[in-house]
Amino acid sequence: MENDILKKALDLKIPSSIPGGDMPGDVINIMDGHIQKAKKIFSVLYKIINNYLTEEPEKKIIISICGGSGVGKSGIASVLSYILTDIGLASYTLSGDNYPKRIPSANDNERLHIFRHGGVKKLASMNILTPEILKVLKELQLENNDADKNLCGIYPWFSYYLEGGTSALKNYIGTPLELDFDELNEILSGFKQGKEEIWLKRMGRDEASLWYDKVLMKDTKILILEWTHANSDYLMGIDIPILLESTPEETLEYRLLRGRDKKIDTPFTTLILEIEQELLNSQADKAKIIMIKSGRITKP
Repeated sequence: MENDILKKALDLKIPSSIPGGDMPGDVINIMDGHIQKAKKIFSVLYKIINNYLTEEPEKKIIISICGGSGVGKSGIASVLSYILTDIGLASYTLSGDNYPKRIPSANDNERLHIFRHGGVKKLASMNILTPEILKVLKELQLENNDADKNLCGIYPWFSYYLEGGTSALKNYIGTPLELDFDELNEILSGFKQGKEEIWLKRMGRDEASLWYDKVLMKDTKILILEWTHANSDYLMGIDIPILLESTPEETLEYRLLRGRDKKIDTPFTTLILEIEQELLNSQADKAKIIMIKSGRITKP
């Protein structure tokens, strides 16, 4: 029976247009790469799901798909959800990008403020903050170059600025200061408990674009959370974490191709991606399935 379902799923033809996640404004183009990777993941994933349902047929299952920005989370999650629904396991894809505490532009500004405040505070704490250094810093900040590691070899004090700013950012990115894990955990818990209807947040890219939709979950068997931080230690109730591995350089390349954000190719963005990658790496051991960029599964 299991082999028959696997064969049916792997032979399933995926339309170019299928339901995606619930992030407003996201346009997901399903590419052959998404389909191939999703089917390869499914061949492992279904066996794990089947084991759960064999032991507990009424169980509601939560899958998380995490990885760097642009690595293919949304596309792969959409294909997996389509396949699961086709074989009788109705699925819903939840986008974690709806759950920051600030809209994207405000959060970008907050991250930059935290970095610069942390850097200047570090210089002050070392009693080396002078008017001359402040003048140089202001010029670098206006040029968006004040996170450039190469400047450590030019200005003796710059490594301390960078160290202070980076440390401050690490205490913010991916934490409850930045992201609303409480609300997400409430949703995940409600789904597990069998709530028939759940109000889900929708967040656009400006302050006037925030609302909630009531989503019917009565017949939904599997919830897929796709998000950079979907394997975070702050989340509870994830049954099957899946990690799509990539490097910060690959993530930056994806973001440039997508053109999703302004001022992408800056030293500060590179620093952000490096911090996010450190978080992903630190949580990788919890993943039940890991796939690298080439499409090879390295775990299990």
